[in-house]
Amino acid sequence: MKDIRAIRNNDDLAWAVAEVSRYFDNLPVPGSEDAERFDILSDLIEAYENRYYPIEAPEPIELLKAHMEMTGKSQSDLANLFGSRSRASEILNKKRALTVDMIYKLTKEWGIPAEYLVEPYHLIAA
Repeated sequence: MKDIRAIRNNDDLAWAVAEVSRYFDNLPVPGSEDAERFDILSDLIEAYENRYYPIEAPEPIELLKAHMEMTGKSQSDLANLFGSRSRASEILNKKRALTVDMIYKLTKEWGIPAEYLVEPYHLIAA
């Protein structure tokens, strides 16, 4: 295998990212030595970034809002899912907590992982 080394600092990270980036325009043939090198370098980059630059999951309502924005869903879509416009508004404004039934619907219908929706968060007092 050509020139693979551990990533121990940001200089090593920059080198690995540059090496992987060149494969983006010309994907290696699956099963080839270049494909294996790409996979190994990608895994090393991911491991280093997860260790030194972890990304915390947003709290449930911020995650829900981000999902809605990314997928083009509106508060009306959420109201249709929950069966109530006022309920959707209360959830988005943190006046009411998500219920197990709501989490189930968000997971099943919208594909949002339940593990991120069950995290505790603070409600805003009325």
